[in-house]
Amino acid sequence: MHNNNSVDRQEFWDIRKSIANLRDSKIREVANQAMGRNDVLPFWFGEPDEITPEFIRDAAAQSLARGETFYSHNLGLPELRQTLAAYLGALHANPNLPLSEANLAVTSSGVNALSLAAQTLIDPGDRVVCVTPLWPNLVEIPKILSARVECVALDFDAQTGWHLDCDRLLAALVPGTKIVIINSPNNPTGWTISRDEQLAILAHSRKHGIWILSDDAYERLVFGNNSRCAPSFFDLADASDRLISANTFSKSWLMTGWRLGWLAAPPPVIAQLGKIIEYNTSCSPVFVQRAGIVAVRDGDAIIARTQARFRAARDHLCSALNSIAGIAAPPAPGAMYAFFRVDGMHDSLAFCKKLVAEHGLGLAPGVAFGDEGEGFIRWCFASETARLDAGISRLAKALAA
Repeated sequence: MHNNNSVDRQEFWDIRKSIANLRDSKIREVANQAMGRNDVLPFWFGEPDEITPEFIRDAAAQSLARGETFYSHNLGLPELRQTLAAYLGALHANPNLPLSEANLAVTSSGVNALSLAAQTLIDPGDRVVCVTPLWPNLVEIPKILSARVECVALDFDAQTGWHLDCDRLLAALVPGTKIVIINSPNNPTGWTISRDEQLAILAHSRKHGIWILSDDAYERLVFGNNSRCAPSFFDLADASDRLISANTFSKSWLMTGWRLGWLAAPPPVIAQLGKIIEYNTSCSPVFVQRAGIVAVRDGDAIIARTQARFRAARDHLCSALNSIAGIAAPPAPGAMYAFFRVDGMHDSLAFCKKLVAEHGLGLAPGVAFGDEGEGFIRWCFASETARLDAGISRLAKALAA
């Protein structure tokens, strides 16, 4: 028998240091406190409160009724890849970047798309730059592959919200940087990159051979100027650019539990992704992909309704939050979150745990999104007004106490 006293337990089990050093999800840490309780109002996860529309569910049910329960192509059903190529081509209408089935890979969720992109591009020791605060998965995924991650923080203004110091980001994108990761509209802040910022980043990345990994999960959830989508690198790029876009069906089409996403990239990258998908999930379920085809093809009305609903929810929540002394909650231009500052709060994790334990309110601590997020709280506003009001009442009582 092995003598456990003679060796450190972590060494005994030979866990990779890059895995052992990953930070735990502080969002999950808060949510786990509420397991088994039905009196908690949960706003901690990025998830709409509506079920997937019936016509999307019906497409999956019909596929199952036909017996489509077998493996599919590693890269996804050709029909879904063609549908996605047509959708992106119409959304971005860039003649310098024609998109076809060869540019698309179907993945088992948006986060799986991000992981696959990282596995395809990153070697141990590669330098990766992230714009933060940021969903922790995006910062930690490169670390799984032993990359060196540097963060460039957005700036916060209590009146106008979050802004990028583009010069600071470009200074961090030194020669030899492998990837810059940009999530816009951003989780958690709602910050949305401008066209001029994209042009500067694209030109700089071209000059130094840096890949742009764009997490576009919230590109359809924008709330100004009647835009169909947020500014996209796909509006500007050409076929020679080192650009990969990761996306998901979860947010725009209300399909969080379906675990379906995609990657759009140059064809040589997609060809290599087929191998990586084989060694991860092998393929996405056919009946889930059938639902995806119908969602993309017939879902514009759903997206328009969701966009309007979330805009109203954002305005209602931020107005209520700003009426509470000590809170700064400027409305975000995109995504589905209020990321608000609470004066005098210096331990957002402890504060959110107390909200759950004593007030039955589930919010995400700002520190979960990096040290830059300390002092802030994230509230997913993809909910009905009455539910938001109940949460606001509980927060106001907690702060008054």
